[in-house]
Amino acid sequence: MSSTQEKLRRMADQIANNLKARGHEEAVAATAEHIWKFWDPRMKAGIFADDLSVLTPIAREAIEKLKADAQQSAA
Repeated sequence: MSSTQEKLRRMADQIANNLKARGHEEAVAATAEHIWKFWDPRMKAGIFADDLSVLTPIAREAIEKLKADAQQSAA
């Protein structure tokens, strides 16, 4: 694992942790929205290709949602 992957994981988890007080579903949606709006395409591609099982549940679900949305848009 590269230090870049570690940084992306840490950032995704920090975003999720900062939003978890909103409740699980809203935190997932807000985390996904934040990553979609503010992460550049390379960052998103990096986290999409990573092992999502190491992320917190909110971050993992947000990334899975974004990944599914990106795949649908590409189809």
